[in-house]
Amino acid sequence: MKSFYHFLMKYRHPEPKDSISVFANNAYHDHSFPKTSEDYHEISSYLELNGQYMDSMTIFDEAWEQYLLSEKNE
Repeated sequence: MKSFYHFLMKYRHPEPKDSISVFANNAYHDHSFPKTSEDYHEISSYLELNGQYMDSMTIFDEAWEQYLLSEKNE
């Protein structure tokens, strides 16, 4: 299973078109982001304490659901 960060990076975009792309760009620039984690609670806790760039944790939850679906299909 690849890390959530690895999954999220496929949404990076120089001109973000949606909230997940904005999240991906910000996570890329966040050098403390738990890049190797596959654990929802670890990443969620990190973002709640350090993710000032998150407008809403709903964005993380949506990205997490897509992550689970993509990992299930691989």
